[in-house]
Amino acid sequence: MLRPKIPTMPTPTGLVSRPAAVEPTTVTPGVPVPPSTPVAPVPSRPVVQLTPGTALALVGAGTAVVLVLGAVLVSLLLAVAITGASVAVCAVVLRSLLASDAKRR
Repeated sequence: MLRPKIPTMPTPTGLVSRPAAVEPTTVTPGVPVPPSTPVAPVPSRPVVQLTPGTALALVGAGTAVVLVLGAVLVSLLLAVAITGASVAVCAVVLRSLLASDAKRR
């Protein structure tokens, strides 16, 4: 019925070059260099230190952002819910009008 088609390996075309010969290299032992002592890097910019006042300001700003974002999202959800309800009411009214019009004929 359905049999998978097995691909064949394509034959190489064009000129085929021979692999380059690898020549062995000799390893000469050297004098081991003692590891140097690590030097502390100098910071390129000043380090930010949080004081209690700035920490309190950051917490207050974060809380304000969360509250504003929450209010925006809740208002969008409420707008969608009101729109859906109004469309449903319009559909019921139109259905009622069309059904009553059909009964009169």
